[in-house]
Amino acid sequence: MLSFTPFNGDSDPESHLKHFKSVMILHKADDALMCKVFVMTLRGAAQNWFHTLPSGSISSFKELSYIFAKEYTSYRTIKKNPDHLFNLRKKSDQSLRDYIKRFKAEKANIVGCDDRIASFAFKKGLPAEHDLYRELTIAPNQTLVEVFATAECYALWDDDRIAAKKSTKQEDQPTKRAGQKSDGFGNRNKDKRRSHPKEDATAGENYTKFSIPIHQILAQVKDKPWLRRPSPVKGDPDKRDTRKYCAFHGTHGHTTNNCFSWKTHLQELVREGHCTEFIAKQAIQRIEDRDTTKEPP
Repeated sequence: MLSFTPFNGDSDPESHLKHFKSVMILHKADDALMCKVFVMTLRGAAQNWFHTLPSGSISSFKELSYIFAKEYTSYRTIKKNPDHLFNLRKKSDQSLRDYIKRFKAEKANIVGCDDRIASFAFKKGLPAEHDLYRELTIAPNQTLVEVFATAECYALWDDDRIAAKKSTKQEDQPTKRAGQKSDGFGNRNKDKRRSHPKEDATAGENYTKFSIPIHQILAQVKDKPWLRRPSPVKGDPDKRDTRKYCAFHGTHGHTTNNCFSWKTHLQELVREGHCTEFIAKQAIQRIEDRDTTKEPP
């Protein structure tokens, strides 16, 4: 006896017909047998429907398939087209691996989806500031298999980053409790020694003055080979201020203009002879005066 998935009248009739034909492929030539065995797969309301058909009204399995699909047409699954993939977006609180799994699952439901469309839709679903988006833009002629292979490499790094953040959070909890101080009103303040980049950015008044905001400088030099990437921001990403975004770190929590790491790195670049075209005239004069008096930098 062959094993069939029963049809109760509340699912896609086209899917059930495909399943039945696949199991009966060895007996497909016998039309009468196909009709009789198909009736055995019906259950409940579907079985009752079959017995309402007039005796002798079915002359072939093709005719039975047509009547069956027409009866349960309201349960047919609407097939998605490739354009559906462009609706997928990687959420800010979603890991790269989860986005890859969700995209692959949605693509699997689209029959005959062109790989080039899928590759483009996968990239468009990533945030423009994501490192993988940049990688796929630089090498746009990758096949879909190559795109997924590249994405899996980035997902491994993303998994390690998330695991490191969780580990750091667990290690920091006792330190934070020990570093809290009472303000006399029953409230406790966090240890100032564990500061966030956006707080550190307010310190230090001796930065070189530039003619344009430093976030605009980053936008103009972000593709330069001498620009070094920063270390990931510590802390729980779910607790960051999503209204503020740092293009240097590629994450939320603080703005680019208030980024301590970007300010520090920008000073290093200036000392190395880069980004000098953005220095304000007053700052250039101060640097020249300082060099004249031989002040230590």
